[in-house]
Amino acid sequence: MNDISKVGMTAEDLNEPVTIPVEAYVSEDYVRLERDKLWRKTWLQACRLEEIPEVGNFITYDILDDSILIVRQGEDKIGAFYNVCSHRGRRLVDTPPGAKNAKGDKTHFVCGFHGWTYDLQGKCTYILEKEDWQGKLTEDRTRLGPVQVDTWGGWVWINLDREAGPLREYLEPAASMLDPFELQNMRPRWRKWIIFDCNWKVAMEAFAEIYHVEHTHPEFMDFGDFRGWGRAHGLHSNIGYDAPKGLDENQAKLRLGSGGDPRLKTAEMQIYTWEQVNTNTTRTLVDAALRLKDELPEGTPAPEVLKHWLDSARRDDEARGVFWPKVDPAHTAASGTSWQVFPNFQIGHAVNNMLCYSARPYGYDPNKCYFEVSVYELYPTGEEPEAPWEYTEKDDPKWGSVLPQDFSNMAAVQQGMKNGGFRGTLPNPYRERSIANLHRNLARFVGAGAPNPVK
Repeated sequence: MNDISKVGMTAEDLNEPVTIPVEAYVSEDYVRLERDKLWRKTWLQACRLEEIPEVGNFITYDILDDSILIVRQGEDKIGAFYNVCSHRGRRLVDTPPGAKNAKGDKTHFVCGFHGWTYDLQGKCTYILEKEDWQGKLTEDRTRLGPVQVDTWGGWVWINLDREAGPLREYLEPAASMLDPFELQNMRPRWRKWIIFDCNWKVAMEAFAEIYHVEHTHPEFMDFGDFRGWGRAHGLHSNIGYDAPKGLDENQAKLRLGSGGDPRLKTAEMQIYTWEQVNTNTTRTLVDAALRLKDELPEGTPAPEVLKHWLDSARRDDEARGVFWPKVDPAHTAASGTSWQVFPNFQIGHAVNNMLCYSARPYGYDPNKCYFEVSVYELYPTGEEPEAPWEYTEKDDPKWGSVLPQDFSNMAAVQQGMKNGGFRGTLPNPYRERSIANLHRNLARFVGAGAPNPVK
């Protein structure tokens, strides 16, 4: 494997063609390096704040051998601890069979083995026959191991490295680019997870570029050209669409349909997206798009169609108590369609909805992962739906018709990478730069699998 001292590639180097060795996708040794040098060293998105709204609410987050207990300790205070009793190492909270994680409400946590008890601050408050330890059981030795925890964007983030720097510093520039969209105000419309037959990086990469749309999702080509770009920003990256002159905002998530009358094509694309994917739009946007043909004359220039559509949908939402943030169009264009937050979280953002992907290793098998998809939007206060995480098999019709097309690629790519004739991934330097940037940064942490210039 590569020595980290030899990993010297910069973000600028990714403008040129590179190849990525397959070890990052298929090597069990690489998975173990990730445990120690990646998952235990980076900030990880663990849950939404609204999942633990009341004091005593808790939720767990598991990554390989580590299980973390996240607890609402006060109105404005979140704590995180290793989910393991300091006595004999038994987990304090077990994940129910078939569940994504454990969650609930407690005033204290009791170990099911010998009854050692811990309060919401992680302090051990009861030890059976404590005197037998002859005064050696200090508060510091018996309390739960603390984990760094912080919040941003409505999510709770954790870091297992006690020496890690601040979350905000870690997230830049993604945080500053996404702050205007006020993601913390959105709530889930649906959330699904699956155990999938591919490496976690294959899963994330399937959605980190727009290069695949023409051949994986050809039906979308009826709504225009989906050529896209990828840009590296240190640890993170973002992607977006190329846009014609005068339509810079069409680089972002809420874009016009083209290739014909923009009034009609936008309506067609919105209906298809709503019915076949149920992501990247809302019922308000769909209804406003359907009215375009009646509210605007034929021949209306595309920029005017885009403005009318979004202004009309904004007014409709405000009438029902939903208020979009106001984001400068130039900022919207520069933000693109989504951000790939290193190492394993993607936020596909818009002013009134977002689509998020996340993936984690499934044990030490490099050929499997946990894969999660969640869709959010703005709701009137008090009308947010219940949207628990739902385990959904890849052939379940609840996924619609589009995401299964991606799933087919993910499994096939994982299998193909093990073929003796495959010589390494060759990401498009313009359109798939986010993939090369992921591996450039992985190599910095893990010390292996660095992209190499194509010779």
